[in-house]
Amino acid sequence: MIKPRVGVMRGGLGGEYYVSLRTGAAVLASLPRDRYEVHDILITHVGEWHIDGVPTIPAKLSQHVDVIFNALHGEFGEDGKVQKILDIFNIPYTGSTALPSAVGMNKDLAKKTFAAVGSMVPEGIVVERGEEIHDVVSRIQNKISAPYVVKPLNGGSSIGLSFALTIPELITGIETALAYNHKAIVEEYIRGREITIGVIDSVNGKSAYATPSIEILLPEGKLFDYNQKYKNIDHPIGPARLHTHERHAIEEIALRTHFQLAARHYARYDFILSEKGPYLLEVNTLPGLTKTSLITKSLALHDIPFSKFIDYIITLALHRK
Repeated sequence: MIKPRVGVMRGGLGGEYYVSLRTGAAVLASLPRDRYEVHDILITHVGEWHIDGVPTIPAKLSQHVDVIFNALHGEFGEDGKVQKILDIFNIPYTGSTALPSAVGMNKDLAKKTFAAVGSMVPEGIVVERGEEIHDVVSRIQNKISAPYVVKPLNGGSSIGLSFALTIPELITGIETALAYNHKAIVEEYIRGREITIGVIDSVNGKSAYATPSIEILLPEGKLFDYNQKYKNIDHPIGPARLHTHERHAIEEIALRTHFQLAARHYARYDFILSEKGPYLLEVNTLPGLTKTSLITKSLALHDIPFSKFIDYIITLALHRK
């Protein structure tokens, strides 16, 4: 029996390089060698490609692999750029295709997609480098009241995310976010409980199902930022405490958004459950798969073997579902 050749692509060009290394390592460790021929594809910070430690170029990947598990995050890996390269060389890969990836990474475009399916979204204003900061603050104050949530317009892993109660904190938050991207988005802070849910495609590629939702238990005003996600291993997470109607509402919005966005294989949707109902904050089309990542914790909380999940996603990609 010929074993499928799986390349696990990790690393990348952006600020999530080390998170991607960890996701890739987890995927590599989960793949049974008696079922797959496994190859480690590393993209360095400067854009050099290697397969099993040997320098290569994308055009040669199809000589070594039948499918790629895309374990990249953020810039280049999750924004549609690497997907376009793999499409050029007709190499199957896991995760969403180029356009849904690009839309999902742009927080303003993503929110427009969320609103199109009827989801509530936080009010927000996009700012960019070069704008006069006092004009920016005035524009924000005319539309949004404190407290504020500030984040880079494109990016993941909550890098550059901050919470601001005062104008000085707002200015600092904008400057921090703009250090990671040429645009930032300032949003109203929605009070409520932070709920996250995964959506996984079915084998037929025409339907999907929602994973059991989980809840991030943080004090008000504390954001689930990069340190909470990847450095605080014991951050409080558990099965979401939801009434049936709340669970149905969140699942329905996540599924509708998944299809509206044309996301593929698997994705994660982050909500705030407020007194008014669920607000959809973000979509992550390539969520982290480290030991502290939310998808991984959701699988563990519900006794779904990580290796079974990885195997299933590879199967979808191999069959181009």
